[in-house]
Amino acid sequence: MTRTILYDGLNLSLKKGTGVATYARSLLSTARSLGYRTGVVYGIQGNIPRDPMLREVILFDDSAQQGRNEAFSSTRRWLRRRVAAPFGVKPVPIPLNGTVILKSLQAQIGDAELLYAANDLFGLARHHFKRYGSSLALNFEAQPDLLHCTYPLPLTVRKAVNVYTIHDLVPLRLPYLTEDDKRYHYKMLRSLVRKADHIVTVSETSRADIVKVLGVDEKRVSNIYQAVHVPDKLREKPDDVIADELAGIFRLDWKKYFLFFGAFEPKKNISRLIDAYLSAKVDLPLIIVGAPGWKGAETQQLIEEERFRFYLREKDKIIPQRQIQRFDFVSYPLLVSLIRGARAVVFPSLYEGFGLPVLESMQLGTPVLSSTEGSIPEIAGDGALLVDPYSTDEMRKALYSLAHDGDLCAGLSEAGPRQAARFSAEQYHRRVGALYDSLFSGSL
Repeated sequence: MTRTILYDGLNLSLKKGTGVATYARSLLSTARSLGYRTGVVYGIQGNIPRDPMLREVILFDDSAQQGRNEAFSSTRRWLRRRVAAPFGVKPVPIPLNGTVILKSLQAQIGDAELLYAANDLFGLARHHFKRYGSSLALNFEAQPDLLHCTYPLPLTVRKAVNVYTIHDLVPLRLPYLTEDDKRYHYKMLRSLVRKADHIVTVSETSRADIVKVLGVDEKRVSNIYQAVHVPDKLREKPDDVIADELAGIFRLDWKKYFLFFGAFEPKKNISRLIDAYLSAKVDLPLIIVGAPGWKGAETQQLIEEERFRFYLREKDKIIPQRQIQRFDFVSYPLLVSLIRGARAVVFPSLYEGFGLPVLESMQLGTPVLSSTEGSIPEIAGDGALLVDPYSTDEMRKALYSLAHDGDLCAGLSEAGPRQAARFSAEQYHRRVGALYDSLFSGSL
């Protein structure tokens, strides 16, 4: 009999994606390839329609995901959250009848065979925990065998195996770097690890944190790492084609810029990166890809200051160009081109549970400058140049070296793919398979 595994759709519904969304899609795809029947349960605003066709339409309606279509929703949602759902909720099946054209949305549903939705599911789960101190029960007509929350969520399925991925403990280890409600986060995590059938994480660093800080028996925490697979058509695109893309779209020259990409938040250490970059006095522009989030306004203001310009001579004209440029978002194919064309990717994070940008860049053979903190040394090995992220001077020296030392860059370009091979899709497939086999056999 084929086992059914359900995943939460909290991050899968994000159009621009995050590291957690990438993790969820990889996990879903891997489970499907292992022969499991897979499903996703989403939360949307408003009542779920009775008409199956309209359910499909509403699931993929951005306004329903964001709650913009309910003039009366504020009071109603407040009342519902206040009472919560002491007896649980019953997610409604969403049949895919072909009404919605899904060609541009495939990443949102991944390889899921079963789709479910419940009204305000994730907000309700949070308020349910605050009111009752327990996880919100999900009641399905067709009982799944396992619920795997790809992010710490107070959700549970009775009579099923319940597994939760905790990527890191940044809100507890570095509370000044996130806007989370720390009291809620701590109590919720303590409850999850106490009642979960198993905890999953993505690095030995995070595993050690979970065992030490949350007091979990180490036998109840498994590290499956993460994997990155860049499609062959993007990996094998000729360098000259990428160079033309970069020049035409971004006015950038091949291997003549530094690149940062990732969430625009305090733990990414962008302010120190900018200070180090400016003090290094290099001629290569710094490109930042990421939308400002919590406390991102100050850094954005710094980037926009007029003094951060230099001037280029182009066909007897002096053209001003921003020394530091930022883009909110670029498509994945363009991001791959930006990574491949960069002199180096810089990712001086203060703490990461894994660090996908480091792995992605190493896999593509681009030199990486990153951090000695968190899980980065574990993931990067000798495939990247690592510095103390709290030391602007160390970062400055490293940037200067990368800008001027061709041999250093060549060495990193060779070492990066070798290190990245340790986190291949094949090895990830094996680790996930072993995890689920053990969970269903009861050996964990």
